[in-house]
Amino acid sequence: MAEKSFYNYRVEPQDVDFTLRATIPSLGAAILNTAGADAHGKGFGVDALNADNHSWVLSRMAVEFDRLPGQYTDYTVATWINEYGRVLSTRNFTLTDAAGTEFGRAVTQWAMIDLKTRSAVDLSWVGDAHADAIVDAPSPTDKPRKVRAVQPTLTSEHRVAYSDIDFNRHVNTMRYIEMMFDMLPFELLTEEAPVRLDMHFLRESRYGQTLTVGCELRGREALFEIRADAETVAVRASVAWN
Repeated sequence: MAEKSFYNYRVEPQDVDFTLRATIPSLGAAILNTAGADAHGKGFGVDALNADNHSWVLSRMAVEFDRLPGQYTDYTVATWINEYGRVLSTRNFTLTDAAGTEFGRAVTQWAMIDLKTRSAVDLSWVGDAHADAIVDAPSPTDKPRKVRAVQPTLTSEHRVAYSDIDFNRHVNTMRYIEMMFDMLPFELLTEEAPVRLDMHFLRESRYGQTLTVGCELRGREALFEIRADAETVAVRASVAWN
């Protein structure tokens, strides 16, 4: 049975906003970079999968932050896989500061796709081949929650450009988050309060498509629905402040 892996980071100036605290997209990027580095180190990273024309794609994600660390804060991201299913793999994370105090956690669920057909493939062989990568530890918080009906009261449009695209040639997760957060009022984004973000990825968004970002505010919660070319729902998400 495997052990958790640990990766060290620092909140750099490009990671903060005008409050000099880390942004959620910058911490989210560190979380996903950790996933990639750990998978690579264990032999089932994107580089290995690409040889068979496969790749990992994020299907669902939940992140929680009790607080957002300030500029130049050193922190550690721990990660571990505790579950392989036929369709999804569950990878977990905790974030702790230099004093060892946990300030964030995440649960992500990943699918594997065939890069030619863009369809999901059976993960059973990964679980069998890499059973020694599974850690006997529970997820640090609830798995990603599904966001169902969204009735947007605010909308904006975004045409997918070069800077939005990741190595899978679809819109990067952090760009989705930035699009959503740009629609929120300053007082929510800058408030020092615990926050949880849930995202459910339903379809890919590709270069050249026009995205419609819809937002429904419900007090201290914001619900989002992102549609591609005004029809297909690509992403649903919620952000809630405690």
